[in-house]
Amino acid sequence: MSIGIEIRKRAKAGAGPILGILAVAYFSYHLIEGDRGLFAYLKLQHKIDKAEAVYLVTEDEKQALQKRVSLLRPENLDTDMLEERSRDVLGLAHPDEIVIYRK
Repeated sequence: MSIGIEIRKRAKAGAGPILGILAVAYFSYHLIEGDRGLFAYLKLQHKIDKAEAVYLVTEDEKQALQKRVSLLRPENLDTDMLEERSRDVLGLAHPDEIVIYRK
């Protein structure tokens, strides 16, 4: 019987540290692998970087288009731009001109 008592004593004494180690292991795993863990954060950061790159490209395109539109405003109408747009829209060209189509 004294062996059984000794086993119970040691089990009670060792249960706290074992449960503590298991809790630390559980939270450490979820800190790295969880929905809001380190790997999820890195994936999200990568998506943010991609979105910022796309944003910069579209912002540059927007600036270029705004510049072209400003040349067609009545306050500062650029005749060359007006002629270019009218020829593009109407599909007209002079007989002695060579037209090169680009995408």
